[in-house]
Order: sequence, then structure tokens, then C-alpha cells
Amino acid sequence: MSIPTEKSQREKMLAGELYLASDPELYGEHLRAQQLLAEFNATGADEDGRRRDLLTRLLGHLGEGAVIKPSLRCDYGSNIFVGDRTFINYDALMLDCNRIEIGSDVQFAPGVHIYTATHPLDAATRISGLEYALPVTIGDGVWLGGRAIICPGVTIGENTVVGAGSVVTRSLPAGVLAVGNPCRVIREL
Repeated sequence: MSIPTEKSQREKMLAGELYLASDPELYGEHLRAQQLLAEFNATGADEDGRRRDLLTRLLGHLGEGAVIKPSLRCDYGSNIFVGDRTFINYDALMLDCNRIEIGSDVQFAPGVHIYTATHPLDAATRISGLEYALPVTIGDGVWLGGRAIICPGVTIGENTVVGAGSVVTRSLPAGVLAVGNPCRVIREL
């Protein structure tokens, strides 16, 4: 008979369960990511190869021909998966406490934010330090306008366009134009 083992805080985090971000293992992963990000964000304009090497060490996956411009901010990096030929412009922020899947041929305008991290609505639970995170999926061929914000648990279908400044609080289907706060579908493409 096997004795059930308790999940690690990292396992709870990736399962969308309440977890403690102050866990030493998570802190170590966060520190590693911050060191790689500091190096990445300090690279010169002519250091494409060095940036790609640093991103390959940081991210869960960096697709062929994918480009990410500095500055980039994230929690762990290892939970971010970027498809082929995707372009992520300056000043992206991705709170990757859960998995962030970004498809191929995706375009991020400057300043796009993706949040997987969220907090309990109950004040006592929130004050205790417990939090949780929900995955975000961005389909192939999506274009996210400047300063768009993608909230926890959202999926954006392939070839959808999200207007600049939009706050995406709910999943969007494939092949639509969506804008606003909260973001709403305007029309099919």
C-alpha cells in the first residue's frame, strides 16, 4: 500500500489550487528567473543571439523564429511556452504562476500583460498568503494590441484580434475582433 504524498506548493500552483508563493522552492525558481531577466533586459541592440540563449534557458519553450524584445517581466519563465514565428514587442509582462501557452505566428504589440495569478475573494484566506493561478492560452495567429491585458483562465481562439487597451476577462472565440473594457466581440473576421 502506497502512502499518499502531499502535493508540493509548485504542484498546487500549476493545478490551479490554493498555494503559498512564499514556498522556498518557488522562491528559488523566482530568483533564478529574475537573474536571467536582468541579463536579458540589459542586452544590447546587437545581441540577438545572447537574448535567444537567455530566453531558451528561461522559458518552458521558445519556438523557431520567435522574437521577444526587452524588457520582459515574468515570475518563473518556465511556465511560458511560445510558438514558432511569434513576435512579442517591448515591455511584455507575463505573470506565469500557471501555464501560459502562446501559439505560432502570434503578434504582441508593446506593453501586453498576461496574468495567471489571482487571489481569493475571501479576505481571511487572502490575508493568510494563499493564492491561486489559472492558465492562459493564446491561439495561433492572434494579434494583441498595445497594453491589452489578458486575465487568468482566458483562452483566445486562433486568428482573433484584440484591440489596444482591452481588458480580456473572458475567453474569446477564434476569428473575431474584440475590444474594450471589459473586452467584447465586435465582429467576425
